[in-house]
Amino acid sequence: MPTNHQIHLDNRPTGEAVASNFKLVTTETPALQDGQVLVRHHFLSLDPYMRGRMNDAKSYAQPQALGQTMGGGTVGEVVESRNPKFAVGDKVVGMGGWQEYSVVDANLMGALRKVDTTHVPLSAYLGAVGMPGVTAWYGLVKIIEPQAGQTVVVSAATGAVGSAFAALAKARGCRTVGIAGGPDKCTYAVNELGFDACIDYKLHSTAASLSKAIAEACPNGIDGYFENVGGMVLDAVLPRMNAFGRIAVCGMIAGYDGQPLPLSYPALILTQRLKVQGFIVSEHMEIWPEALTELGTLVATGKLKPRESIAQGLAAAPEAFLGLLKGKNFGKQLVKLL
Repeated sequence: MPTNHQIHLDNRPTGEAVASNFKLVTTETPALQDGQVLVRHHFLSLDPYMRGRMNDAKSYAQPQALGQTMGGGTVGEVVESRNPKFAVGDKVVGMGGWQEYSVVDANLMGALRKVDTTHVPLSAYLGAVGMPGVTAWYGLVKIIEPQAGQTVVVSAATGAVGSAFAALAKARGCRTVGIAGGPDKCTYAVNELGFDACIDYKLHSTAASLSKAIAEACPNGIDGYFENVGGMVLDAVLPRMNAFGRIAVCGMIAGYDGQPLPLSYPALILTQRLKVQGFIVSEHMEIWPEALTELGTLVATGKLKPRESIAQGLAAAPEAFLGLLKGKNFGKQLVKLL
């Protein structure tokens, strides 16, 4: 069996995550048992939610165990199989984690899924046609529930979730506005992703200044907001929400290092009769087939053109992940393992 390299969580961060929280480990892959397959990972997904799991704190998921392989989504190829449902050469998506190979009990429901790379590239199954895309779909379709002509806004607009959100919202006839960091990202958001406008939050040092820019981009107010960031961005958006607006809370990356994120004007939730709903996409598996069908069609027809930031080799994963938390990525952050 081949030698495997893994990245473990070696110790928990105190405040900001650092590279020394991780450890590169070499191990041997075990022999397969009946029902198992060996997958060689081609790409590893890096996602902001992983930062929360590094903490030993109450959350929707168990903390990442110390001394164990970091969890995460992977796509790859079956290189050995003792399961009749999977053949050598099958392209698959799963939760193989931060390692080059994984041994998977392919009989477990949802542990491994075959994917078709005829019209959709393999890496897209970790982004636009994977968990991030479905996350955008659920927040938009099930929580924001937009009507044609309404205005919707998304923070972290050029990331994996934000770019899918744009395509899905435009397909529903919405005015779609993004918030992103830097002129390059905002130009890309408008010219490539189809946003009607994009606001560069880095030009604004206060929530009041950012809120004024949002008002100019959203002259009819905001009917739906998809939150990935929190902090100053949420403070800037809240005063622009229309009555009976809907806010889908997917992430709070501004607070992932543990600092408090107080709201300046929480009374607006009452006075504007807002719906504010957090969600975890893995708790809604019933909608995944419908969402993936729409997302796959958008990618295959060129209506969703996801951009990727690709780090080379497993050893590069920690620094790429830390960069993701600081917004250094441009599009979906992946690690190429093969």
